[in-house]
This record gives sequence, C-alpha cells and structure tokens, in this order.
Amino acid sequence: MTEQKSAPEELKKEIKVEETPKEEIKKPIEEKPKPKPDPRRRLFKSDRMIIVAPAPHNKGKHSVPRIMYTVIAALLPAIIVSLLLFGTKAMVTILVAVFAAMVAEYACNKIMKTGLTIDDGSAILTGILLAMTLPPSFPIAGTALGAVVAIVFGKQVFGGLGANIFNPALLGRAFLQASFPVKITTWTLPAFAGVDAVSGATPLGQFFSPDKIETPVRELLLGNVGGCIGETSAIALLIGGIILVILKYADWRIPLSYIGTVFVFSGILWLVNPAVYPNPLFMVFSGGLILGAFFMATDMVTSPVTPRGTWIYGIGMGIVLMVIRVWGGLPEGVMYSILFMNGLVPLLNRWTRPKYFGEIQKERKK
Repeated sequence: MTEQKSAPEELKKEIKVEETPKEEIKKPIEEKPKPKPDPRRRLFKSDRMIIVAPAPHNKGKHSVPRIMYTVIAALLPAIIVSLLLFGTKAMVTILVAVFAAMVAEYACNKIMKTGLTIDDGSAILTGILLAMTLPPSFPIAGTALGAVVAIVFGKQVFGGLGANIFNPALLGRAFLQASFPVKITTWTLPAFAGVDAVSGATPLGQFFSPDKIETPVRELLLGNVGGCIGETSAIALLIGGIILVILKYADWRIPLSYIGTVFVFSGILWLVNPAVYPNPLFMVFSGGLILGAFFMATDMVTSPVTPRGTWIYGIGMGIVLMVIRVWGGLPEGVMYSILFMNGLVPLLNRWTRPKYFGEIQKERKK
C-alpha cells in the first residue's frame, strides 16, 4: 500500500492566503450626511390633524367649570344667609331646583347626543339662581318645572351653553311668573322678623302701596325683610359680587352702570318729590337689583363683549327697571330689564364693535 505523503513544507510556505486585516474590518463605512428635514413640511402632511375654529385661540388657566364653580362659591354667603332667614324651606327649594336642572341637562345631552355637559357646573348654577329668585313658600313642583324650562328652553334649544340669547334662570322665572302669578308673589317673613312687621310683602311692595311704608336701609342690608330667597341680604350679595369683579369673572362696567343709573334716576325723582318717591339707597338695596346686577346681568354669554356695549347695556337696564318700578304695574322689574336688554346684545355688539385694521384708512380714502 502506498502511503499518502503530505505536501512539503516549502510548498505550504509558498501558498499564502490573502486575508483582510482585522483593523480594516472594524473600520466603519463612511456615509454621506443626510440633509436635515425641513420642519415646514410637517404642515403639509395629510395625517396631521388641523382644527379650524374662530378666535380667541389663547388658552389660559380659566375654563367653563372653573368659572361656574367660582360663581357658585361667590353665592355661598347669600345662600347661608337665606338658610338662616328662611330655614328648611329655602334649602328644599334650592335642592329641588338644582336637581331638576341637572336631570333636564342630562336628558337633553342624551336626546340631542351632544356629549355630557352636566359636570361643567352651568346647570347647578342655573338651578341656584332660579331658586334664589323664588319665594320660600313656592310649590316644589313649580320649582322643578321652572328649572326644566330654564334648561330646555333657555339654553339647550339654542344649542347649549354659549349659544343661548337670554339668561336661562331668568327665562325660567319669567315662565313661572306667567304661570303662577299668585304663588310667586306670596311672601314669607324671615325667622328674625320683628313682631311689628306689618305683613310679609316685599319692601318695594310696602312702599308702593297706599300706606307708603319705607323699610330702613339697615334691614335691607341685613336681609331681615320679606322677599325672595336670595335677594334679601344686600351685604351677602355684595361680598360675592365684589369677589367676581376682582377675579374678572364679572365685568365691573355692568353692575356699575346698572346700579349707578338706578341711583341717579331715583335720586332725581326723590329730590323732586321726596314724599312720593323713595330715597335712592332704598331703591338700590331693595328687591333683586344687587343679585341681578352682579350675578345675572354679567353672564358672559348674554352680555355685550365690547366696553361701550356694556355701558349702554347697563344704562338701558337701569332705565327699564326704574320705568317699571315707578310707573309700571309691578313693584319689581329686574327680571324684565335684564331679559329685555339680553335681546339687544347682538345689536349692541354690532354697533359698538371696534374698527378692524385698515377700516379707518379705507374710510378716509373715500
């Protein structure tokens, strides 16, 4: 047998395998730098969501729920005083109005499929304001009906919060005024009323009666008089109203022009004939003027958005109120004065809008 011999060592040395050096393998392949993407191209991507909406676009810390619950907190002093003066009757009226308003809001959201807005606080505020414009002895069923009308026909019919023309609480109150005229003018004396109180009528009703009884201003400030649940104590309402003005949740021009017009108008009449007309302080602190001026007339949705418009708005409400109180058939007219001027707000916004850029120059060229 022949034995296989291995190749000579010299041949092995001559045969060399060319191998790539390790250093060259580890060396990375140099790539050309990629151009930076243009950030403007993101604006033209089809998958980018673009929201088109009217101004303003500035987002701050304020929101609808925050504003609503702040107004509710500002009403707490008046609510506490009303509970002290009228007891459980006031509490039941407020709770029923709030509950009915929230149920009506929820039902409208479900029927109209607009998403739940029950947590934004607007329905709660509407129920509280409606209850504060009612007498303590008003029937519970009527209170619930008024709250439903306020939400359904005062707000949701127009498209919800932000689209309503009239103040919802006052619209519900106007409905109850027309439906239950006797019940809504049946007043209850507060718990701390003196034994010398003549009747349970409101101070305005007592003065414009044949007896001409003028309630002292001190009693009007404290709220120890007959009237609606939340409009008796002027001090409690002023505390909450000033808080809203400081926080800029209420335009200071509206209550100033509204109350100022009533003060000047009534002051002139009082100087002309003090035996027939009451003094201006009595006209300011009696009735629902303070409640309406700070908490209802200043509604952001139903009040003008221009400074000049707010002045005209407040002065107009004051004139309408004085005409109803002095020469009208009703002793009180806050509700009608606010609703009347609510209807004129779109016109006031149009007439008093500021000039847009370039409009003045265009007029000059003509």
